[in-house]
Amino acid sequence: MFPPAWTGLLTRRDALRVAAAGVTAAALPLPGLANTRTTKVQSVIVLWMAGGVTHHDSFDPKPLAPEEIRGTLATIPTALPGVRFTEVMSNMARVATDICLIRTYASGNDDHLISQASQLSGRKVTAAQLFTEPNVGSVVAKLNGPRAGFPGYIAVPGTTRPGPPPHNLFVGGWLGREYAPFFTGGAPKNEDFTAFVKEAPEDDFHKQGLIHLPGMNADRYGARRSLRERLEDELRTAETGREPLDANYRGAFDMLLAPAVRRAFELGEESDRVRERYGRTKVGTRCLLARRLVEAGARFVLVDYGYDPEYGNLWDNHNAPTQNFPHICEMAKRPSHLAGMDRAFAGLLTDLKARGLLDETLVVFLTEFGRTPKINKEGGRDHWGTAGSIFFAGAGVKSGQVIGATDKNGAYPIAPAYGPTDVAATIYTALGVDLATTLVDKQNRTIPLLPEGTPIPGVL
Repeated sequence: MFPPAWTGLLTRRDALRVAAAGVTAAALPLPGLANTRTTKVQSVIVLWMAGGVTHHDSFDPKPLAPEEIRGTLATIPTALPGVRFTEVMSNMARVATDICLIRTYASGNDDHLISQASQLSGRKVTAAQLFTEPNVGSVVAKLNGPRAGFPGYIAVPGTTRPGPPPHNLFVGGWLGREYAPFFTGGAPKNEDFTAFVKEAPEDDFHKQGLIHLPGMNADRYGARRSLRERLEDELRTAETGREPLDANYRGAFDMLLAPAVRRAFELGEESDRVRERYGRTKVGTRCLLARRLVEAGARFVLVDYGYDPEYGNLWDNHNAPTQNFPHICEMAKRPSHLAGMDRAFAGLLTDLKARGLLDETLVVFLTEFGRTPKINKEGGRDHWGTAGSIFFAGAGVKSGQVIGATDKNGAYPIAPAYGPTDVAATIYTALGVDLATTLVDKQNRTIPLLPEGTPIPGVL
């Protein structure tokens, strides 16, 4: 969690206490990092719906296909002429002119873990590389560092654990654990998404990462910081040329103490009208917190919603008997499912636009793959890495368009397909990062930013 250089200055108990308070080394960059060139994009919000969101029942309906493919949901027109979504996506239909929809996303793999690790990292991975490749957010944090008192990469809440057994795929990989995201939910209290355990109220859930331990307050954190600064002065005197340790970890203390940072987590400051716009759901609350974070200056925020201890595996709708779900077309109408996602996403885009933030915030909806065209005998859809839907919106995006199309059954792309490497290339390019950039790993080896992948044509 903490490099030996710091834990040597504090006792092991001190290090564990600070870690438990939610301060991770992810809050700060390593010194001497080059910044990317300035672009219009100031912040990124990734809407990460892990589990495989069904494209047939959301953004790519096939109303002329047989019922075992089209399902029972009606389709509706969107603000884009000739483009239709399903009835549960009414809010996104209204704001369709604000997005660039990709209907030919293809992970190329039907395995959850491999497809998720690939999408989160933008790199092709094997089963042996699930935890070795850094998330895109980790790379952005490495290149650009923290901002406005926030870590360079934040996951809201960062508790999704696909499995079983549970796996944490939010990793800094070969960049180091200090570039894993800061989890607003702290450490997961129950990583087993099959347990159906009720969690704390959502508004409080996201403050776990900033909770002071009993007996700790601003004065005590300030005293520890003063002690560290004195120790570092002595080290700099004793070891000429040594990088100051404070440059790595000052922000860890700042995040605990800065009123502006803590205020960003105060969702109770929002009006009832705004809360209703997003929906009083988990996904709605998480999207609202993401807006508050970028508005306060956070650079890269990932909204994490997919594997939940109360609802189970939300998007992986095989409808196996153990899941106890209704038919997928009825499941889609639940506030915890597509209907809630629709309201939350549209609420986020509308709110960002109203506040003048959409022009400087890149919003990306991602999931690891689509679902099978044919509804199975249990009333669910299975894994389908051949086709799915994602979208881009906001800063630098040519909105109000659909890129690509699938066949009459929504099974195969009939236009060029794009995978995780292309998604990552698009995000990096939007941020102004040169795709020829190289990074240095923990062993001081030089590694390409992106070994393969090109920006999706027409998005930016």
